[in-house]
Amino acid sequence: MSLFARPHYTSEVTSFIEELKANKPTLEAEQRQGRAIWWDKKLDLSEQADYLDAAVPQQPYVYGTSGHPNSK
Repeated sequence: MSLFARPHYTSEVTSFIEELKANKPTLEAEQRQGRAIWWDKKLDLSEQADYLDAAVPQQPYVYGTSGHPNSK
């Protein structure tokens, strides 16, 4: 047996999550649905390649004076 094992201990966070899931059984399904909206997407590789090709390279010093009317 481990010296640090606490078999009968549950943290406040674990207790809160277990109580939340017990009170709202649809919570995990709602989380999956919300994740699908933003994260679980199929990528269009040709569209992504077009996006990367359209990128304009940034100047080494963003606040440079190369385009300023008072520059020489």
